[in-house]
Amino acid sequence: MATCELPAIEEPTSAARDALRTDTLAESVLIFLVLAVVQRLVGLVRAVLFCRWLDAEQLGRWDMAFGFLVLAAPLIVLAVPGAFGRYVEHYRQKGQLRTFLRRTLALCGGLTLAAAAAIYLARPWLSTLIFGSPDHAALVAALALSVVAVVAFNFSTELFTALRNVRLVSTLHLINSIAFAVFGTALVLGWRDGAESVVLAYGGACLLGASVAMAYLGRSWNAIPEDAACLTHRALWSKLVPLAGWIWTTSLLVNLFDVADRYMIVHCSGTAGGDPLAMVGEYHSSRVLPLLLASAAMTLGAMITPHLACDWEAGRRERVSLRLNLFVKLLCYALTCGAVAVVAAAPLLFGAALRGKFAGGLAVLPWTLTYCTWFGLSMVALNYLWCAERARWASVGLLAGLSINVALNALLLPTMGLEGVVLAKCIANFVVLLTVLQLARRSGFRTDRGTWILLAAPAAIALGPAIAALVLAAIALEAVVFDRLLRPEEKQLLAAGARQYLRRWGITAMTAQRTG
Repeated sequence: MATCELPAIEEPTSAARDALRTDTLAESVLIFLVLAVVQRLVGLVRAVLFCRWLDAEQLGRWDMAFGFLVLAAPLIVLAVPGAFGRYVEHYRQKGQLRTFLRRTLALCGGLTLAAAAAIYLARPWLSTLIFGSPDHAALVAALALSVVAVVAFNFSTELFTALRNVRLVSTLHLINSIAFAVFGTALVLGWRDGAESVVLAYGGACLLGASVAMAYLGRSWNAIPEDAACLTHRALWSKLVPLAGWIWTTSLLVNLFDVADRYMIVHCSGTAGGDPLAMVGEYHSSRVLPLLLASAAMTLGAMITPHLACDWEAGRRERVSLRLNLFVKLLCYALTCGAVAVVAAAPLLFGAALRGKFAGGLAVLPWTLTYCTWFGLSMVALNYLWCAERARWASVGLLAGLSINVALNALLLPTMGLEGVVLAKCIANFVVLLTVLQLARRSGFRTDRGTWILLAAPAAIALGPAIAALVLAAIALEAVVFDRLLRPEEKQLLAAGARQYLRRWGITAMTAQRTG
């Protein structure tokens, strides 16, 4: 599998060489999968323990608090780190990376401190907005502290993802996950079994991860060449701001799309499900495992962005389309397999691990898995629009999905309760996925019949694990025997990647030696 390699940097130190090294796309996926297994297991255990220790209302408060952090973090820094995947490579090749990093770091740092102060001063108003009551001002104060750490961690991971140092990024996520589990357990059991403990634990974990990343960058700073040419503010911001602006809009729509249903539960549920925050807690329990699948898809999507951008910059547009289309197919199949396994294990999880506290969450789990799968695939498909610098088009699909989500929630929530919320979210996510793919096709992205068949596969999750497993087995057989789901060129690309792995690990040579 061909990759775009960067010019060598002159004699950096060993630490710097490690920090600034780049990984190929194949290496990136392999490293991610290895470390992600541990990270996801830690995250799963942590989430299950929080569900065991917190009652439904406290769990609902944590869910709303986390939704606010995810929504606020990219908005505060104007989504500038979100553009790193597209432009870090550009300024690195032009020899202007030092200035680029200094200016973006200064901008994001100043904006973050100002936003944290504003959140603290607006505690009563934000408490009513987020939790439906002004009585949670202390929890909003914890959010003001945590948002600084969350922004710093996001900045670090976006930067090193753009530098294609997947080893470091995966390590940072693992550190964050383990630290969150340790800090959360200590605070919930040793201080207070409430949402405040979880929020502070999450902020502390993000701060630790960001500190490790910044120390790594500081040690390797000398490995970055001095600027080869002057980079004016006008030249930098006129290039960066348009893409960052559309990413900011897209991030706003994505995160609003994600949290809108919970905000509607808090403010519009009426008597459909009793205590609104308790209903959010039930909903949270149904999202514990599905969100692991969605976050894995989004992380992989972020990791392939620099590699696709590298091919795009080199003029290999057809290769970008081929690789991304194949990636979407394989990821869809893998996520659906994971979702079917979750449905099969759900009675044990909700009965034993969660003490049977969340029957409402168990009832809606299959459709929650379905919409999280479609959501993760939508975020991966957006890569083509990023590469084509048509980020603004992504807003069309997200706005359509958000509108449908809000309208259907207003219709179904008062009468169907949580089931109506999940059904509305499922329909809205499928609309977003279809819209994003159609917009990408207008920019040159090539899909085929196999793409659409595979994207429909997650709907089989709601039919039960046995039927869904049969559907997946039929898909696998068809893909191996025929060329309708996987085109010949896609199979060739997979074979080339497999051969590269074998050569990299010396397996081909060992096999030849044994046969000889």
